[in-house]
Amino acid sequence: MINEQEILNASILIVDDQEANVLLLEQILHEAGYSRIASTMDPYAVCELHRNNHYDLILLDLQMPGMDGFQVMEELNKIEPDSYLPVLVITAQPGHKLRALAAGAKDFVSKPFDLVEVQTRIHNMLEVRLLYRKLENYNKVLEQTVLERTAELSASEARFRRLTELSSDWYWEQDDKGHFTKVYGPVLEMLGIRTGEAQGEAREDQGALWKETRRGILEANLAARRPFLDLVYSRTKPDGSLQYLMVSGEPMFDPSGRFIGYRGIGKDVTDSMLHDDEFPVNH
Repeated sequence: MINEQEILNASILIVDDQEANVLLLEQILHEAGYSRIASTMDPYAVCELHRNNHYDLILLDLQMPGMDGFQVMEELNKIEPDSYLPVLVITAQPGHKLRALAAGAKDFVSKPFDLVEVQTRIHNMLEVRLLYRKLENYNKVLEQTVLERTAELSASEARFRRLTELSSDWYWEQDDKGHFTKVYGPVLEMLGIRTGEAQGEAREDQGALWKETRRGILEANLAARRPFLDLVYSRTKPDGSLQYLMVSGEPMFDPSGRFIGYRGIGKDVTDSMLHDDEFPVNH
């Protein structure tokens, strides 16, 4: 919301070629409590003044020699083509009101001035103008925040992938039926899995034989939807050599709590298993 002090602190420009009208409007505004009031009797100076000061309200006389108020609004629209043009026109011609609104003015006051009408229209228009500016600033802040959060997420994802690459040979995700949905790294080749024609299907090479005890532990964790950490298991490759794999994983759930699959990391630890006395090789 906009409070009364914000409205009274708004910046206002009076544009009229008649000095008496300028002095009268200045008096009306000062008596109402407005403090930031500027004026000019030169219509050619309006655009430059607004470009430098970004007025919250321009009180613009329509009938001026050389450059009338309609021409001034045309130039102002070039400065703020996609923004709220804060112009309240002053006219003694009833037929000019609709034309002025069509040209971009937001409201009008009639000559001769009615004190209450002038104060009310200025107050109401400033309130709308300041609300519009506050909303515009909020949208800019929101847009910037979204850009920053998106950049942070992208950087975080890049760090995560890099850490995954450094700490493991592959990252994987499966759906609730056990089909691989995301694979980073040579997981299919390392596991001896070849992808079938149907999406998500995968079959182990017939020549690769799993050691059932440890593989059974892995499958039991998956079936129970339990997380598991650094589970080491082995298989016999088609050439008869042993391969040891260490895998960690966790179940994934959607916001409603429904199980949607698994994700995890894995690493080929064959060298360390075969050459490290701390690990038995009969997994």
